[in-house]
Parts: sequence; structure tokens; C-alpha cells
Amino acid sequence: MKYKQLGSNKISAIGLGAMPLSISGRPSETDAIAVIHKALDLGVTLIDTSDAYCQDESDKHHNESLIAKALQQYSGDTSSVTVATKGGLLRPEGRWTQDGNPDRLRKTIRESHAILKGSQPIDLWQYHAPDTNYTIEEALTPAKEAVEQGLIRYVGVSNFSVEQIEQARKVVDIVSVQNQYNPWHRQPEFDGVLDYCEQEGLIFFPWSPLGGSSRVSRLQDIQVIAELAKDREVSVYQIVLAWLRAKYDCIVPIPGASHISSIEDSVKAIDLKLDNQEVKRIDEQLSK
Repeated sequence: MKYKQLGSNKISAIGLGAMPLSISGRPSETDAIAVIHKALDLGVTLIDTSDAYCQDESDKHHNESLIAKALQQYSGDTSSVTVATKGGLLRPEGRWTQDGNPDRLRKTIRESHAILKGSQPIDLWQYHAPDTNYTIEEALTPAKEAVEQGLIRYVGVSNFSVEQIEQARKVVDIVSVQNQYNPWHRQPEFDGVLDYCEQEGLIFFPWSPLGGSSRVSRLQDIQVIAELAKDREVSVYQIVLAWLRAKYDCIVPIPGASHISSIEDSVKAIDLKLDNQEVKRIDEQLSK
């Protein structure tokens, strides 16, 4: 396994996106825990979650509870595992809605802390998405308070522009940004977010790095990715993860997995290095 620095935490260069283990169509709890355990066995030390990774509001914090249970049941050492959670979305009737209400954020931070850590700070808490009903200062003040109270160690933001990241950093120290980034959605390359993260030493977590459930099966249709996968005798998923890692040093992909085979395949991308020409070929085809 290769590693990156997130504050003083050493995190694996590829993490586990745990969302598929808790939303609609999720595996059984036994199978879900087996996926988390396999990730740990393979050297993954970063698990990305959220209070909103669940089926609806009655199921809130499902993913965090699942991860906590998996870590408790794991027979190996979990002291180096970083759990990155989020708050700021609601799941009414299974929909996704933004919620930057400071009082609700204070409440969910405490709930996440009780579930995940108890007496220790949450490793990384991320504001899930800006809510235009509240200023960034209003929404991040609960996170600042939680850092001061020892409930949170580090703070990150998600779905933020450069301007919003800068606003957030005036409220509380920010160590990471999590925005969508994949072959179909390359906005962070062009809106300055990736350049900003690279320059400022912030970790960038691309969410849906393989395109999400609606697009992942279409990776094979991208000719250059399919050709490289055939030439290298690896999966198209490994090619995409290697492409992401080659683009910027600050990138730590967090591919989702609901089967052991998925996380096994993703971790293999750690040892796959694309040269500049291969990266350029992918970029050129994706730009057409």
C-alpha cells in the first residue's frame, strides 16, 4: 500500500467509499462487514462515510454504525484507520436535500461522534454540500466548535468551489475537499479546485471516481481506456483509478464497493502507473 498525509494522519492512497453498503440495494450486514474487513486486510486505512449514507431519515447514520461495528469486530489493528464522515444532507423519503442548519449540524456531529469514536475525536468531518439558506460561516461554525471541544480532529468540505473553500478556511482549518471527478465529470480540472488543492496542500477526494452506478458499466465503451486495460491486462476500473492518481498528487480516490471483488480490484490500481503519454491519450479522448 502507498500512503498520503492528511494532517498528521497517514491514509492509504486509495480509500473505501462505503456508501454502497448502506443505500438502496445494499448487501446484507454480514456481507457489508466482510467488504470492510477485506479492505482493511488489503491495507486500506481510509474509509469514507456520511450520516446520510442510508435509505431515508429513519435509517440515518446507518453507514457510520456499520463501519463502527466492522472496526469493533476486526481481528487486526485498527489504530491507523481514518474514518472520514460528513454532515449536511437529509434523506427525506430517500431523496437527497441540503441542510446547513447550524443546530441540526451540531446535533448530527454529536451523533456521529457517539457512533464512530465515543471518547476520541472524529478523524475527519466534512460539510457535505453548501446550503444557500445559510452562509458558509454559519454552517461551519458548529464544526469549528466541535474541533475546540475535541469532537472532531480535522475538517473538510465537499462540493465546494475555490471561492467557497477560501471562505471556509476563514472559519476553520480545512484539510480536504471532496468533489465529483471522473471521466465524465472533469470540472475540478477546469474550475481551479484541483490546482488550488495541489498548491495549498489539501487532499482531494474524487467522489464517484468510476462514474457512479449509472455510468461505471460504460467505462468499457471508452476506447482508449479499454485498449489500455487490455494492453496492461488489468480492469478498466484500475485504469481509471490510475489515471486519477496520475493527474494530481493531491488526489486520493475513494471508489465504492459492495462486493469483496470490487475492493480487491480497486486496490490493485495502487501499483499501476500510467506514463505521461498514456494519461495524455485518455485526456484527449475524453475531451472529444
